[in-house]
Amino acid sequence: MKNKSIKEIQKYLESVEGNVSNEVIQEIEKDERKGVQKLWAQWCKRRQEEESRQQRYIEMSQFEQKCYTQGFRKIAGIDEVGRGPLAGPVVASAVILNPDASIIGLDDSKKIPEMKREALYDEIISKAVAIGVGMVTAEEIDRINIYEASKLAMLKALEDLPIQPDYLLIDAMKLDIDLPQESLIKGDGRSNSIAAASIIAKVTRDRYMKEVGQQYPAYAFHSNVGYGTAQHLEALNIHGVTPEHRKTFAPVSERNTKQLSLYDDK
Repeated sequence: MKNKSIKEIQKYLESVEGNVSNEVIQEIEKDERKGVQKLWAQWCKRRQEEESRQQRYIEMSQFEQKCYTQGFRKIAGIDEVGRGPLAGPVVASAVILNPDASIIGLDDSKKIPEMKREALYDEIISKAVAIGVGMVTAEEIDRINIYEASKLAMLKALEDLPIQPDYLLIDAMKLDIDLPQESLIKGDGRSNSIAAASIIAKVTRDRYMKEVGQQYPAYAFHSNVGYGTAQHLEALNIHGVTPEHRKTFAPVSERNTKQLSLYDDK
């Protein structure tokens, strides 16, 4: 390594997929060039982060592995997003992962940056055995309440699956359905299947709200996806509610609904 330039060493380290041999490690550690030592420190950090992600994936497979040992094969993770916003639907997803196709980096969708979440969404789409999505509108949320709407969205996601699961792992919810199931508190951070469902549901809902935002630009749905940000609340005060707003949610419900806005149904 000492006869190689810093650029050559950089190219070599970028190409390494597995472990570096002890001989190469010794040569790099003896190399006194600051550029080489900086490259080595960066490579070690990336390697450590990758090993941590691999270990987390294994830890988050424990519930699925338990199901496999009990003879279940089509395990659907289920999660919903969008309980808290003032506008937009609640969206749920059901995902059956392929145990032979690892997806490293799965986690609670709220903890993942948008670009990484979009990349994971694409990877889940390409690797999962089956995916279902269920959506319940703001109007229906107002009619049956958000808790019941969340359950309904999950049931719709199950119905949307192209194959029938034989076991359900659900984030903090029990479903009235004749299938064996386990409810996991904060399951989107404990189970890969539920985390995958969380990501599919989150990306699906965010894309929907961004599309709706083109129709109602004053509310900045493209950035707040329906949550009660300052800009969103100001738009409510000025323009009133849209058909996408949950009229039973405060502060939407606190408006005088007789004062029609430009966006109210005529």
